[in-house]
Amino acid sequence: LKDKSFNQGTYDGVKLYANANSKSYKYYQPANGDKATDDDRYDAMKAAVDNGAEVVVAAGFLQGAALEKAAKEFTDTKFVFIDGSPIDGVTNLAAISFREEQCGYLAGYAAVMEGYTKLGFAGGGGGTNPACIRYGWGFAQGANDAAKEMDKTVDLNYSWEYGASFQASPELQTMVSGWYSNGTEIVFACGGSMFQSVAAAASAEDGKVVGVDVDQSSESETVVTSAMKGLSDAAEWAIAKVYDGTFSEIGGVKTALGVTENAVGLPTATWSMENFSVADYEDLFQKVLNGDITIDNNDKMADPSTAGLSNVNVNYIGG
Repeated sequence: LKDKSFNQGTYDGVKLYANANSKSYKYYQPANGDKATDDDRYDAMKAAVDNGAEVVVAAGFLQGAALEKAAKEFTDTKFVFIDGSPIDGVTNLAAISFREEQCGYLAGYAAVMEGYTKLGFAGGGGGTNPACIRYGWGFAQGANDAAKEMDKTVDLNYSWEYGASFQASPELQTMVSGWYSNGTEIVFACGGSMFQSVAAAASAEDGKVVGVDVDQSSESETVVTSAMKGLSDAAEWAIAKVYDGTFSEIGGVKTALGVTENAVGLPTATWSMENFSVADYEDLFQKVLNGDITIDNNDKMADPSTAGLSNVNVNYIGG
């Protein structure tokens, strides 16, 4: 809950709703930390239900198997699955996802328009996490469109190495330090606590960072902007539906939030862009909103070097 990114952003929504509506809340941490099993996650959910939880919020695709078991067993409890998919026939579970490809696109486009031509992407989930894949693929598409507009070619190091557990690590920091020392200017740190390793490498090598999930500008002066999604707002919104009687609208179906719901974007108030203006950004956002710009949301596109991008040279490092 202290990743200052995905998990913390989701939990903030739980706290905000509870505090505003005189509800109690509690965090149930699965046993074994980042080595937690499906059984560990289920046990945490069962403990919550046994202690009277009316709604259980779980964040991240790793929760899927445990959630399916818990939601089918505890049918009187509502479950909110942030960054997850619906389960057939399970109407007491609401799956809330985001159009990460949209905010990834905005960040990649902005970075190239700002003047960066040597980019990096360090992703979490080992190349199998749909949300991180959409983020990275959107980033590559945005960079490509901006480069095309500027009639230039940009380079993009693209890696899932050391990101399987979304944790900071010396190995990740060493790899990204090598990128910076070899000319990479800005890296999209896409994977929870991985941000800490990327930001440390950027600080040491005079590099820059694109944050993820929430506005991470306050975490490091290396952050130029962040590809954000409204985790806190989405959690609050979904919990509210439990108590206002409209949960049936989202239970059993997939809800994908994006520019239309103002649920993704860049933090213009805190970014440190100098060449790409807020007006430029607002114009770009409107084009995405209107459908004038088409962004592919293929969550299997883990390797953009295979996509035939015209103005981005992708150096795919794998995972």
